[in-house]
Parts: sequence; structure tokens; C-alpha cells
Amino acid sequence: MPVAPSETYVIGVDFGTLSGRAVVVRVADGAELGSAVHDYPNAVLTDALPDGTPLGHDWALQVPGDYVEVLREAVPAAVRAAGVDPAQVVGIGTDFTACTMIPTLADGTPLSDLAEFANRPHAYVKLWRHHAAQPHADRINRLAAKRGEAWLPRYGGLISSEWEFAKGLQVLEEDPEIYDRMDRWVEAADWIIWQLTGAYVRNACTAGYKGIRQDGHYPAPDFLAELNPAFAGFVADKLDQPIGELGSAAGTLTAQAAAWTGLPEGIAVAVGNVDAHVTAAAAQALEPGQLVAIMGTSTCHVVNGDEIVEVPGMCGVVDGGIVAGLWGYEAGQSGVGDIFASYLRHLAPELTHERLTELAARQRPGQHGLIALDWHSGNRSVLVDHELSGLLIGETLATRPEDVYRALIEATAFGTRTIIETFGRAGVPINEFIAAGGLVRNELLMQIYADVLRMPLSVIGSEQGPALGSAIHAAAAAGAYPDVRSAAAAMGRKRAAVYRPDPRAADVYDELFAEYTKLHDYFGRGSNRVMRNLRAIQRRTVSS
Repeated sequence: MPVAPSETYVIGVDFGTLSGRAVVVRVADGAELGSAVHDYPNAVLTDALPDGTPLGHDWALQVPGDYVEVLREAVPAAVRAAGVDPAQVVGIGTDFTACTMIPTLADGTPLSDLAEFANRPHAYVKLWRHHAAQPHADRINRLAAKRGEAWLPRYGGLISSEWEFAKGLQVLEEDPEIYDRMDRWVEAADWIIWQLTGAYVRNACTAGYKGIRQDGHYPAPDFLAELNPAFAGFVADKLDQPIGELGSAAGTLTAQAAAWTGLPEGIAVAVGNVDAHVTAAAAQALEPGQLVAIMGTSTCHVVNGDEIVEVPGMCGVVDGGIVAGLWGYEAGQSGVGDIFASYLRHLAPELTHERLTELAARQRPGQHGLIALDWHSGNRSVLVDHELSGLLIGETLATRPEDVYRALIEATAFGTRTIIETFGRAGVPINEFIAAGGLVRNELLMQIYADVLRMPLSVIGSEQGPALGSAIHAAAAAGAYPDVRSAAAAMGRKRAAVYRPDPRAADVYDELFAEYTKLHDYFGRGSNRVMRNLRAIQRRTVSS
């Protein structure tokens, strides 16, 4: 059926950990008309660079050219799938994993694209789950606490090794030649907008949450110099850039980017954003107390509040970090879907997620006699320590794969409950939990979360939450709506209270959560440093 000439469309592009997805969305009502996915050819580099150069422990890199391929491949394919005239597309918006950093020249050329640096790990993209900068984060945290830096409480008292400053300090101290050659230290969320518009604009979201920008300022040069004298100019020389507000236009599509995408030159390009934060608009969850959990390889929790308070272990609180006029709070878990996938890949390769879920669903809460800690990729919130690792207690000769699988699901639910209760105690009450992301398709997991949290679970009404959220921001940037709120009201959607807690299951989970909390505090708050000690021995052994 031909499209009415009056209809207009926007494109949302979600750059994930392993692939990029483009979605064509109708501006009038948010209908998703076509989509396409492009897998990154180089995926995630954890063991070696493309030329075979080995990588260290806890490294996770990517190749920036893979992101441009998404623009070349997925966007035109999505438009074809939607059957719309590209001339009726009025805007494009994008979101990215964060904190994902690219070292570039002044014109945006990634250092890894230069032949002389093709074998240098620090020239490549540092993906969000690159955790090798933990020692640098530790130093930042100790010094900030010692000096009483005013910005530290706005990050729950701890800066993550995933964020911009720890990763930047690692580059300086491990490969100073790369650091010196680097003109810009760029969030991938902003780099992709740079490629689309020809202009480098920092988005307010990553600048605030990942770049320690509060009240218009970054950490001071004297603080940075105390970390390392050569780091004093990091902000002025490598990081600082004009800030673009969420939902506004960063610029317009260049002729080159129009040729890549098949879209009209000159259409609006929205300011960059983070996958989790754009999803709040897609789920119509922009009011205080509505927590959105974007559940995939990791989970990011975002929620708005009327006031600013200090929440221990949060990833940050930023004025307008999610939507204008409210304080946006972020927390997260570094491993969720990744944990299940790793278990299947390494310890139960003969089984499938579907089969393990089927078997685990036959059990009652507590039946397997196990409890786990969900720190296989470290702890983002509320401990902010990527030296921590997973733990399983209660295993016997009778333990079966589905027992462990269910215990791991429960552990991630306990981790989420820890975050929610920490928010509540700090004065940020959570009154609605909205799930988004790939894991919402697992009904057992969703029911376990409802039981563990003792809360009804709402579910976003789209399988492409981040891409839809980016499209909503594109509609606002193009002037189709006056702001993100009104665009979200017309284009977003959710299904309320799809999963409700079973009181009997919740009673058992209360008992198990109490045990989880004891283990959480014992291994995570300094009583027993065995996990950190094991990491130190591992690094020493690998490097010897």
C-alpha cells in the first residue's frame, strides 16, 4: 500500500555491543515500519588485534570502521524494508554503548586507522566493558576522596574503570606516544554524529555520566596533575567540546553521509545519546520514580528524580541527563546476559538457553540449594569494582546445569534489587519497574525478577527500545514535536504490569536475598579481598 505523501519518518540507529540496528519510524504515532541489523565484522577484540597483536587481561576493543558500515548497510536496508520514500525522512538519531571511547586526530580520524598504529592496542576503540583501567580508577577514587572533590558524591562516591578519565589515564601511562598523538578523546556516541554531520558536539548525557562534568565543569587541572603531571591538560587538550542538549539537533546530514545512508542531505541529526537513556522515552517512562532497566549483555538502570540526592554506588546523577527539567540517575550491572551466555558457551555447550530455561522453570524457588554473586564482569553498582568476580555457593554432586542457570538468573535479580533498595534508602523511590532489551523475551527471567523485587513488571511495547528512543529524539530534533516529552507521549509505548509477583515465591526470595546480601558485603566491601588477590595473581602469572 503506497505511503501517503503527508507522512514523514525518522530513523533510529542503535549501536550495540556486537551489531548496529536501524529502524524506520513513523513520526505521527511511532509505528516501526522496517528494520535491519548489521553485525560488526570485527565484533569485540578481547584476545588480539586484527593483525594478531595480543591483548592483556580484561581488555575489550573495537574497530571504528565497523560503526560506519552500519550506516552504509543497515540504514538503507531498513528504508527498503519499510517501503518508504527516503525523501520523506526528516531526521536521524543514534544511540551508543557507553562509555565507549575513540582516540582520534583533530579531524576525527581514529588513530587505529593510521598504518603506523595498526598494531597498537591503545589506538583502538575502548569498548564499555574494557575493564583493564581498574588500577587507574582506584587511584582517581583515592585522590578524589582524599581531596574531598565536590563531584565525587554525584557518582556514588566512586568513579568506574569503564568511564572516560580512567581509560584516558591508562592510555597516557601505558602508551604515551598514542596519548600525545591523540587530539581528541571521543565518546563513540559523539564520534558517529561527527561522521554524520561533520561537526563534533559532545552530548550532555555522556559528558555528565561518563565524563565527570557537573555544573558546567570537569575535574580541575590541579587534580589531574596530582594523578600524573602529564594529565593536567587532559580536559582542555583532549576532552572539552561544545555541549549539545538531548533532543536538539547536532547539525544536518552531510553529502557524504547522505551517500552512505541513502537519506536526503540536510535532514536533522539529533545530538548523540546512550542506549539506556534514550530508551526511557521509548518506554514512556520520563516521570520521577519510573525506573527503566535495559536488559541485555549488561543492564543499565535509569530513573528521573525531582531533586538531587547522593546515592551510594550510582553511576551518576545529571541535570537533564535523561530529559530536560529533571535529575537523571543511572546505575547498572556490568554482566547479565553475558553471564548466561558465558555459562552456556564454556560450561554447558551441549545445551541451549531455551532448554535450560525450560528445565529451570520446573523448579520452585530455593529448590536447587544454590546462591550466586553476579560479578562475572565485575560490579558496576553499587560497589563500582571491576576486580570482583563471580561466586557460586551450595554446589553438590547432585547439582545440574539448569540449577546453576537458574541461580545465575536469580543472582542478577538480586543485584537489581540491591540497586533499587539503595536508591530508595537514599531518597529516590522507585514506583514502577519497566523492562526493556533482549532479555524481556525470557518469561522465566521476567517472573523471577517480579518475585525477587516484589514489584509488578511493566514491559516496553517495542523490541527495538533504544532505536525507537533514538527515533523519538530525531523527531524532536527535526521540529516535528516541541520537545522529547511530547514526542515520547505520541511515539513511545509500554505494557503495564505484565508480570506480577507470586507472594509465596517472593517469601523464599526474601530469605535468599538476605544470604546474597551477606555474601555481597563480605566479598564486596573489604572484609575478604580474595577476589582482588586472585586477579593480581592472575595478572602476574599471565605477564610473566
